[in-house]
Amino acid sequence: MTIKMLIAGSVAALALGATAAQADDTLPVERLDAVLEHGAAYGFTHVLEIEAKDVDQVEIEGWLDDEWKAEVRLLLDSGEPLKEERKRLVSGAWGMTEADVRLAMKTAMAEGMVEFEEMEIDQSGLIEVQGRDGDGRELEITTRLGEREVVKIERD
Repeated sequence: MTIKMLIAGSVAALALGATAAQADDTLPVERLDAVLEHGAAYGFTHVLEIEAKDVDQVEIEGWLDDEWKAEVRLLLDSGEPLKEERKRLVSGAWGMTEADVRLAMKTAMAEGMVEFEEMEIDQSGLIEVQGRDGDGRELEITTRLGEREVVKIERD
């Protein structure tokens, strides 16, 4: 009996730990302003991907100009870069502007998103925003660059 209770308690603790760890990889949608502010200060003109890495860190991948593509992990409170990688490419800048990121997030919020984990755009202009709703359930919204309409919604 004692072993069963110990095992049950261990399983419950692991489940709680997994939920807490999972929550650390999301940010409240209100933190998007800080993400965009620090991204602009770093020099991003076009964003390909924004990913929450911890409650106080974010990774941004995108273009600094028409030749330089960068991926940087930033502290959200200070904007201090923790990790940086730059590549010179001749393909030219593409992706989401700050206004595009805000429009995609506004669309996701209208569908109930309160925390975001990741936002990325593909070359066809589809933007996928992953996060959680107010009940903590996973939510994935797909929209198209420059449009408010939802192309697809997945709820788990």
